[in-house]
Amino acid sequence: MTRKFSAKSTADQVLSGVDLKGKRLLITGASSGIGLETARSLVSHGASVVGTVRDLTKAEASTASVLDAAAQGGGSLALIELDLASLQSVRACADKLLATGQRFDAIIANAGVMATPFGRTTDGFEVQFGTNYLGHFALINWIEPLLVDNGRLVMLSSQAHRAADVDLDDPNFEQQAYDPFVAYGRSKTATILFAAEFDKRHRNRGIRAASVMPGNSLTNLPRHFSQEDLQGLFENAGKARAEAGLPPAELKEIAQAAATSVWAAVVADKDEIGGRYLEDCAIAPIDDSPNPFADGVRSYALDANKAERLWAKSEELIIAAL
Repeated sequence: MTRKFSAKSTADQVLSGVDLKGKRLLITGASSGIGLETARSLVSHGASVVGTVRDLTKAEASTASVLDAAAQGGGSLALIELDLASLQSVRACADKLLATGQRFDAIIANAGVMATPFGRTTDGFEVQFGTNYLGHFALINWIEPLLVDNGRLVMLSSQAHRAADVDLDDPNFEQQAYDPFVAYGRSKTATILFAAEFDKRHRNRGIRAASVMPGNSLTNLPRHFSQEDLQGLFENAGKARAEAGLPPAELKEIAQAAATSVWAAVVADKDEIGGRYLEDCAIAPIDDSPNPFADGVRSYALDANKAERLWAKSEELIIAAL
């Protein structure tokens, strides 16, 4: 794959010269941060975007810039309500989408929460596992018939997957002390495993799935961190990378953080990125060093056997909750 883009590329640069008229995409979490910029860049190049949001009233105000971009670029934005922490809400959203029968060329699973205090979703799942992973697992599997042949699925993950593998025996912290960052890492490992397994199950239709590390940027995602905690996290990351002889991690602008999602959804060769973990608009190497702040993907997050077992466990959890 010829590498034309880098960590500094923006979503608009990735889409330069790309006409997306006639393309339809679903983006979860489209009302703020990376999701908002992802939607804006796509509609400004002619795409029709359906964005899921938790609060339709608030989202109508926050997505005004996307509507402006759509008017200028020939695209469109429609909003649909979705709370990933409620399977009832996920089912209602899926049913509305299925009822229209309108197909999607790509789904970008962007929504998420980070390092939340301990809590449970309405269905009893640990909040981060339930929201970042299980809610998306249910939604995407329910609306999978709407993905066109040769479509794409993009799952947003994180460098934080390096902090923790999934725990298939105790995914909801029922038998162990809760650690917010470990829980976040597990949920993001789960999204990588899900993308790999979804890719395997649906590539017979030409559908390919990949997971994305967008890069660290100052969105409202780390709102559960105090300023001191966030500063400490950045300092720890800097020290760990320096000790490993790695260059300092640089914060991305939100436009840069949206670039890899957009690249994976409409620009990259889908058969080259299928089943892979991506960062900085490229396929990331496997790196099993213990450094949680290193680049690349831990091999446990791409383990085919574990991906199968997580899928089965997820189906079991969702059936029990419904």
